[in-house]
Amino acid sequence: MDHDHSYKLLLSHPERVADLLRGFVREDWVQHLDFGSLEKVSGTYVADDLREREDDVIWRVRGEQDWLYVYLLIEFQSTVDRYMAVRILVYLGLLYQDLVRTGQLAAEGRLPPVLPIVLYNGNRRWDAPVDIADLVIPMPGGLETYRPRLKYFLLDEGCYADSELAPLRNLAAALFRMENSRTPQDVERVLAALVTWLQAPKQASLRRAFTVWLKRVFLPGKMPGVELGSINDLQEVQSMLAERVTEWTEEWKCQGRQEGQKEGREQGRQEGEAALLLRLLELRFGPLDETSGAHVRRADAETLLRWGERVLTAASLEEVFKA
Repeated sequence: MDHDHSYKLLLSHPERVADLLRGFVREDWVQHLDFGSLEKVSGTYVADDLREREDDVIWRVRGEQDWLYVYLLIEFQSTVDRYMAVRILVYLGLLYQDLVRTGQLAAEGRLPPVLPIVLYNGNRRWDAPVDIADLVIPMPGGLETYRPRLKYFLLDEGCYADSELAPLRNLAAALFRMENSRTPQDVERVLAALVTWLQAPKQASLRRAFTVWLKRVFLPGKMPGVELGSINDLQEVQSMLAERVTEWTEEWKCQGRQEGQKEGREQGRQEGEAALLLRLLELRFGPLDETSGAHVRRADAETLLRWGERVLTAASLEEVFKA
């Protein structure tokens, strides 16, 4: 089971989706949703040109007047997708197309509202535009009316400190804490909270989903080579960690040193690429102002490559940096 599918399993429970909305979409209208009405929507859409794609997790929930669709796009990639807003526009178009085709419309044949959520857990902080309008060149005069506008709601897990998440009795917060954990002791604390929260028989499916994710995704990444085949419950995971915490701590430290060395090499390479680009820009356009220099130093490797390719042909510094 890969990371994407394990997250879809975790988000296949209405309790966890409700916690995600209550705990992290901090807007007044969320308080008026009927979370008892949460139901999962089929995620397979076929566009008019018959190209089939499997979308991410989609739920709908009753608002004060009609259904609200919640589109959860789960993003597991090492680099930030600058054009995520374009992808969201396409995916929502497919969703609306399907709702029109199947007649699932609101009053007067209008389309229901959709909240697109991008759930991201990469190491680098997300800095891509969250509104497609910011990716389109501003148009003069009346043409501005036709500039598309569509925002998605970003949940960048790494932006949340444990001190902010720990007080929340919230399953989504527990998941974020687990992924952001720095030591085995951090994992043990979150796991103890989950065991306490998910004791009721009706929560067996939730316990099972967390156990599967821990066993097949999270723990193999932290404890490579350790046999986990006999673990089938959260309490068994808790017991295993208690028995192996000393050994696991050493493995975690070793892994952390290796990851730190790798990140250090990648950072050094990226800093070298930024320094080279700065030199080329100065040779081409003269001394750079402080803002432009900082812009280059903050850029990721993919962006530096794109700008580097433009240096020889661009007529101005602005043309190098254009979206």
